[in-house]
This record gives sequence, structure tokens and C-alpha cells, in this order.
Amino acid sequence: MPMRLGTISIGEEPALQTGGAPIFDREEVSRRVAEALPRFRAALGREEAVTTAAAVREHHARGEGIPDRALPDAVLFPRANAEVAAVAAICHEAGIPIIAFGAGTSLEGHVAAIHGGISLDLSGLNRILDVSEASLDCRVEAGVTREDLNTHLRASGLFFPIDPGANASLGGMAATRASGTAAVRYGTMRESVMGLTVVTADGRIVRTGSRARKSATGYDLTRLFVGSEGTLGVITELQLRLQGRPEAERAAVCQFPRVEDALGLTVAILQMGLPIARIELLNAMQMRMSIRHSDLGELAETPTLFMEFQGPPGAVAEQIEIVAGLCAEHSGGEMRWAETREDRARLWKARHTAYYASLHYLPNRNVMSTDACVPISELAACILETEADVTETGLIAALTGHVGDGNFHLAILFDPDSAEERSRAEALALRTGERALRLGGTCSGEHGVGLHKLDLAARENGEALDLMWSIKRALDPRGIMNPGKLLKPRS
Repeated sequence: MPMRLGTISIGEEPALQTGGAPIFDREEVSRRVAEALPRFRAALGREEAVTTAAAVREHHARGEGIPDRALPDAVLFPRANAEVAAVAAICHEAGIPIIAFGAGTSLEGHVAAIHGGISLDLSGLNRILDVSEASLDCRVEAGVTREDLNTHLRASGLFFPIDPGANASLGGMAATRASGTAAVRYGTMRESVMGLTVVTADGRIVRTGSRARKSATGYDLTRLFVGSEGTLGVITELQLRLQGRPEAERAAVCQFPRVEDALGLTVAILQMGLPIARIELLNAMQMRMSIRHSDLGELAETPTLFMEFQGPPGAVAEQIEIVAGLCAEHSGGEMRWAETREDRARLWKARHTAYYASLHYLPNRNVMSTDACVPISELAACILETEADVTETGLIAALTGHVGDGNFHLAILFDPDSAEERSRAEALALRTGERALRLGGTCSGEHGVGLHKLDLAARENGEALDLMWSIKRALDPRGIMNPGKLLKPRS
């Protein structure tokens, strides 16, 4: 007879909700974790690698974004693939949820332990295992951050281009299919990940992909795990594509009287096939916040494009000449240039800290951040409708966009002590996602689904949701991998 532990029985399939979601009893999970603590410590071989300290659990209870939190029962700090595998095997046997934790920069509730269980902190897997300058690739452990990697690569003439702004861990970036400001030229994590090492729910160590630039053998398991948000396995190593550092880099700012003028220039640049490296929109409200936060007093509170050009010096000069002409045709003001490394760093720091500029704009306010992505042809309509929606709600919300690939973000300020104001903010975020779907897009270009976009993602995926649940059940039959995220149960 199987041994029964609360809702889930050892040796049996777990009890399931409609649609395949496992049912966990929170108190029972806490008891299982308490019983498993000696086994976790033995598996990791270090007393300090397993903790139930309240402050550490609190730190691992949430990412950035909406300040909802759910505490894990324990936090574990593995340092090797074998240790992650041993922990997964214990959790698989005992029916304990596993929530992988990287740098904690996710925005959609990915790391909240809503059913309890363990938070698996991968920051100790922080080795850069190999760099091949000749093949333009590298292999790293999941806890390496993008800034750590680029610092290591500085003398090689190579760099890793995916730049979501936050100094996220590369394992987390793969799990959420991150992109960022440079995606218009270099793509997203989907294009940059060549292979993975993944620990499965039952404790197997599986290596996917290779160092080859293409393959026609078998299912593309690498792409299956990229974007799976920790619901299918734990990513512990990544084989990554690198890029050669460009000979010349120049950044510019151009301001516009209207958002539609800035977007008109964006579409013109893309239609001409110019290989622009970054093209970012900050609307008037975001500029007001960023001018205050990042000391950009030389700029006005009007819609603004931040642009970067890369390549051989002659090609960069040619791109600049063309874009300057297009800018004038679309009512743009004078282009302001940042040519030195220091000036470019200041400019892009202001863009990357837009979220924090929103967060600090008003006292005692939280930020609800959402994103959406639509076809370029629909971007102006989507953004203009969204700005009108913001005005109608009476809330303050700033808009930024990776407009070169149709992606934009909305940072909605709300009073966390006002249930009514939070409800208005949530409704605005929901309508933003619904609008993107109506216009042929997606409810998230890069934040992912996590907890907050379960309903929207279910609508977007339609009948494919059942297929996703079939994959989930096949790879994680006990439902322990980041339960409650990414996939909404069918009603």
C-alpha cells in the first residue's frame, strides 16, 4: 500500500483539480518539509545550506513588482548539479513543491511559494564553465548574472547582448524567456540559448542541445524549457551564443510632440531594414518620472525615443544620417548624442531605472507592472488606446516600450491600502492584456505569466492549454515544480 501524506500519496499520482493542477494542503506541505530537513542537509553536505530563518524565507517569498508574497517553508542553497538532483529526488518522493529562485527580479509572482515547500536558491551555481572565442559561445551555471558574464568577457572582444535591465541571473532569464532593450537586433533568450542542463522533477540530470548552430535531431527540448518558468524542471547550466563587440557605438535621444510621431519614426526605421541596436520609447509621464529620478533636466517631459547604433564606424555614420533625416520627417526635435562610454551609460541607466523612477515618484505607492506585445502595425493604436484608458481610470501610470519589436510596459501606481484603487489598477492591467490579444498580439512579450496573467494566458493559448497540461503532467506527474504558475487549470 502506498504511504499517504495528506492530499498527495507516495507511490500514487497526486490528486488533481480539473485540468491537471495538483492539490496541496499548506499545513501538510510544511510538515513534510520539516521531516525532510535532515535529508536536505545530508544531500547538500553543509548545515548552512538549508535554513528556515524567517528573514531568509521572507527574502525568497516574492520578486519585484506587486508586493504579494508567499513564504517557502525552507530555503536551500545548492552548489552543484548533483545537489539539485538530490533535492529534487527527495521532493519528488515526499510531494514537496520546489520553487527555483535566481536573483528575484521577476515581476509576475514567479517565485512566490503559494503552496509552501522549498525555495531553491541557485545563486551558488555561479561558475563560468567555458568560453570559446573562436565559436562565439560559452557555458555558464544558472546563478551567473548577465553583468557578471559581461564583466568576464570584457577582455575577449565578445559580449552577451540580452539586456532586460535588471541584473538578472541567466538561469532565470532563460526560464522566463527574457529579452529587453537589445532584442530588436539580437533577439531574446530563445535565440541565445543553444543548450541547457536541466534537473527534472524526479531528480534526473538531462542535457539538451549542443554547441552546433543548428540541429535536426529529435524534439527541441531546449526551447521547451526556455520560458517554462520553472514548471517543468530546474535549469542549472546554459550554453549561450555570444556576439562580437561592435567597433563603434553611438546613442541618441530624440523628443517628439506626440507618441504617434515617435512610433511613426520607429516603423520607418524598421521598414527600411536599418540594423538599429536599441530603440526605446518613454512616454510623457515616464519622462517626467525619469527626469526627476535620473537628473535628466536637459530633456523635456514629452514622448522620447532612446536609440543606439552599433557596427563599423562607416556603417554607424550612415545609419545616423538616415535616422536624422527620418526624425525630421516625423516632427522629431534635434537629436542629442551620447558618444562616450560614460554618456551612453548615463543614458541607458536612466532607461533601465524607469521602473524605480515610477516606484519613487509618489510616496506610499506601489507599482503594478504589466507588459504586452503586438504586431508593429498595431503598436500605435495599442499604445494610444492604453494611454486613453489610463486617463479614464484617474490613476497615474507610465509607459515605456521596446518599440522596435512591438513590446511595451505599463507601470501603474496605486495605494496598497486602498482596495478600490488596487482593483482599478488590476482592471487596467487586465484591459491592457486584453487589448493586445484583440490586436493580434500577446499578453506578455517578456514578463512571463507567473501568477498574475494566468487568465489572460489561458485565453491566448486556447485549446493549446490542454496540450501544455499534457506536457506538464508527463514531465512533472506529482506537480511539484513551481505549482500554480504559468498554466491555469481548465474549469
